[in-house]
Amino acid sequence: MFDPLPKPAPVRIEAETPADAAAVEALVLAAFGPGRFAKTAERLRERAGVAAGFVARDEGRVIGSVRLWRITVGDTPALFLGPIAVASDSRKAGLGADLVQACVDHAASVGTDILLVGDMGYFERFGFSVAPDVQLRGPVDRGRVLWRGAGSPTGLVRPVR
Repeated sequence: MFDPLPKPAPVRIEAETPADAAAVEALVLAAFGPGRFAKTAERLRERAGVAAGFVARDEGRVIGSVRLWRITVGDTPALFLGPIAVASDSRKAGLGADLVQACVDHAASVGTDILLVGDMGYFERFGFSVAPDVQLRGPVDRGRVLWRGAGSPTGLVRPVR
């Protein structure tokens, strides 16, 4: 009789730790390249403090990541989601959605709303909607500025350290 092969451990979504920083940066660089530094969203993240981060871990290897950054929208405290990065050999497995859900769950647990710049077709299933009265410093497609939370936010987005 043959022993069945052990099933691989499932990919786990976990809180990012300081030890994950180099792997997360490598994932983001591979996914977005150096051109990301010119984008409005990245410029905002450079000035904001990290509120939380999550990684997808497969047998100890970081294969996905996302962070939430502290911001205000007008006078309203919020979290800015992004970027979402998944290793090229692990895409199409739903890890991006799992990482977004971890952010949504975290924001709900701390009673904070989320802003992001992204594709409405993807993020609508998580409860995001277009936020037409939110202003970011720099060029951005206003139809891609999305909000998940109470009310309709208004005002300039500012980073919070």
